[in-house]
Amino acid sequence: MECTIRNMRRDEVAMAIEWAADEGWNPGLHDAACFHAADPDGFLVAECGGEAVGCISAVSYAGSFGFIGLYIVRPDWRGRGIGLRLWTAGMERLSGQVVGLDGVPAQQDNYRKSGFVLAWNNVRFAGTAGAATPAAGAPIVPLASVDFAALCADDRRVFPAPRDAFLRCWTAMPDATGLAWLAGGKIAGWGLIRRCLEGHKIGPLVADTPGIANAVYAALCAAVPNGDTVYLDVPMPNAAAVALAQACGLRSVFETARMYAGPAPACELQRVFGITSFELG
Repeated sequence: MECTIRNMRRDEVAMAIEWAADEGWNPGLHDAACFHAADPDGFLVAECGGEAVGCISAVSYAGSFGFIGLYIVRPDWRGRGIGLRLWTAGMERLSGQVVGLDGVPAQQDNYRKSGFVLAWNNVRFAGTAGAATPAAGAPIVPLASVDFAALCADDRRVFPAPRDAFLRCWTAMPDATGLAWLAGGKIAGWGLIRRCLEGHKIGPLVADTPGIANAVYAALCAAVPNGDTVYLDVPMPNAAAVALAQACGLRSVFETARMYAGPAPACELQRVFGITSFELG
């Protein structure tokens, strides 16, 4: 049967999110719209006989940094070379750019064959909302009240390229709460918690100090029902972020390998207490 690879339509991105849910990745309820906003042409679908059978995201940020994610072939179509074709198409789309991904550690050798090098490991921690107590009198404000240009500038300290369109959607999505810590009117920490198929995920969580990270984390948890499951994706080189997760009673439930093809981009990783998403970086 002849198979083709084409760009996804806007309404098909939700299908990729559903497949991710089937794989147990627990996506956010409203991820599709924001993923599409990051790069409307960055999502590819494999179609065989008019039927969608696989997908990959190859999102480009400002034409200089790309990220591979949502790499899925439907179980009943695996073993037919469709995954390799999707991978090749995605990497071709990002040709000439530094490319990142968060893959399961068991696939590291396969990614190395495509030129990817391990930068660090991430761990998904899970626990219960309410384990941390919000700090009284902390200068924490709704993220929507923060100057958007200032937020984008702060994000550039922890992400390799501008992603303004994505952030505009991400920080305004339904069923989510975004908060920021302002010090002298300047952003010293910020984060967002969003509803997922199961529980809530915090991402990103960015802060100048562990104390600010802990305060923003606690305030975000206070925005969801007490006792709900909360997830936080932590870069392991940030020992303070690991310590925060453990101090809040979170446990390790999943791990990924952050890898790059090309020079690893500069990033103030010590400020990253929670990664935005494993799918888009």
